[in-house]
Amino acid sequence: MLLVVDVGNTNITFGLYDKKELTGSFRLMTGTPRTSDEYGAAILEMLKYNKVETKKVEGVIISSVVPNVMHSLTGAIERFLEIHPMIVGPGLKTGIHIVTENPKEIGPDRIVDAVGAYEKYGGPVLVLDFGTATTYDLVNEKGEFIAGITAPGIKISAKALWEDTAKLPEVEIKKPDSILAQNTVTSMQAGLVYGQIGQTEYIVNKVKEEAGLSEMKVVATGGLGSIIADETDAIEVYDRTLTLDGLRIIYDKNKK
Repeated sequence: MLLVVDVGNTNITFGLYDKKELTGSFRLMTGTPRTSDEYGAAILEMLKYNKVETKKVEGVIISSVVPNVMHSLTGAIERFLEIHPMIVGPGLKTGIHIVTENPKEIGPDRIVDAVGAYEKYGGPVLVLDFGTATTYDLVNEKGEFIAGITAPGIKISAKALWEDTAKLPEVEIKKPDSILAQNTVTSMQAGLVYGQIGQTEYIVNKVKEEAGLSEMKVVATGGLGSIIADETDAIEVYDRTLTLDGLRIIYDKNKK
């Protein structure tokens, strides 16, 4: 079995694969400091919950955009699973050729999403990840990563509203019944959600126009992606497990 780990700015997501089937997953908050023992205990508990013996885990792959987590996390995997994890970065085969001005600037999370989208849906494909930031990454029919757009995520925008204004409260991020808001909470929800929908539609259409790829596939993932995908025809597919699948695909390309 394979353990895949996606270390994002908000959450660390673990996925357990039996060949190509995702059999279990769980999340930890990234911002909470943990020792290698604490990470190890969480991983062992996940394996126990999924009725998987430790010795059945044959490989681990990690994608991380949070460097200060890696020492404790990799230490836990090496100590408790007795496996040296594969880390997404230079030197790994991905099947994606990055042709932007500075390929080293492209984060491993975006590479993983691009691999998952291209392998599962073909190219050209625009993959949207609604995470801490909202990212739009374009892969052409030849598997070349040719462009990426980065925008504030919904949670970043929401946090700015209630932290940088004196009277606006913290609200649940969800689509209100109408954009014609009648109170402060629904006013904020309307601005956040419909604003993100408008941004999404404009950027997708602009990418299609400038790239000359009117028939490209548009695939979304990320925690809040389903809220947006349900409200716009600009997104064709919402794939909740895209990032985890991308990690599994990269591992399979590199395992010996």
